[in-house]
Formats: sequence, structure tokens, C-alpha cells
Amino acid sequence: MVKMAPKIKDQEYRALAELRYRIRRFLQEGDETAHEAGLEAQQYLLLLAIRGLPEGQEATIRTLAERLLLRHHSTVELVDRLEARAYVKRVRGREDRRQVLVVLQPRGEKLLERVVGHRLIELRSHGRALVGAISSVLEAGGRASRGKNGSRKATRAKTHKHATAWKAAD
Repeated sequence: MVKMAPKIKDQEYRALAELRYRIRRFLQEGDETAHEAGLEAQQYLLLLAIRGLPEGQEATIRTLAERLLLRHHSTVELVDRLEARAYVKRVRGREDRRQVLVVLQPRGEKLLERVVGHRLIELRSHGRALVGAISSVLEAGGRASRGKNGSRKATRAKTHKHATAWKAAD
């Protein structure tokens, strides 16, 4: 017997649409702030990725491409444009001289700090709406997915099973 998936409620559609709107608005504001500073959105994101890498990770083209969800050659072109403006430079790795790392130049660091400063102010003033939208999606889904006894244990197992199936389909 095939079990039908539970129907998605109107509240869940509204919550997800609101979240999507808030995320898009946040990203658009970031793009505008970058443009005002003289950067393309992708250039700002590359500078941010370099400066904000998790501790222990090095800013190789491969790592940056992965963090920006770009192809390798697109990341190389982006680095080329930023290097031409003296915002970044390529250097050889200390331990492995074959490795090429991308580092921020002082000029790029100053510009990034200015843009990030504006972004943090924007996020601190408008971030509650984004957090509220995320909470609405989580709460709407949590109420809809509770079992008969209010437990989420079985639901988490089903969610994991579906996530695994999505990855396998890719």
C-alpha cells in the first residue's frame, strides 16, 4: 500500500514565500551596497569568501569556486579582475610551492571592511524579519509534521530518508 505524502498547508506556502522574499531582498541590498562601493556583486562575494574562510582552509581557486558555487574558470576570471584592481594577489603556498593561494591586498581589505560594515548595519536593523521568516517556515513544518503522539523522531527519520533520495537522484 502506497502512503500519500501529507498535504502542504497554505500557511507553509506563505511562510516559504515570505522566507524566499526576505532572502532575495537581503541579497539584493548586498548587491546594491557592493555596487555603491564600486564592486560587482560577485567581486564582493569573492573578497568576503577569502576573508571569511573557516579557520584552517586556504583560499585556493578550487576552495573559492566551491564557496561561491562557481566553475573554476569563472573564479579564475573573477580573481583576474580583482587582481588587476590590486584588491587581491596570487601567492605561492609556503608548504607546497605548486599551490597558488589568493590573498587580500590592503586595498581590498579596506574596501571589504567598508562594505561589510554597511551590510552588518543593514542586517542588524532588518535581520529580525529574516529570522522571523525562517522561524515561520520551521514552525509551520514542525506543526504539520508531528506524529499522532506529537513526536518528531519518526519525522526526522523520514526527512533524512528523503534527503538521501534527493542526493541519489542528482
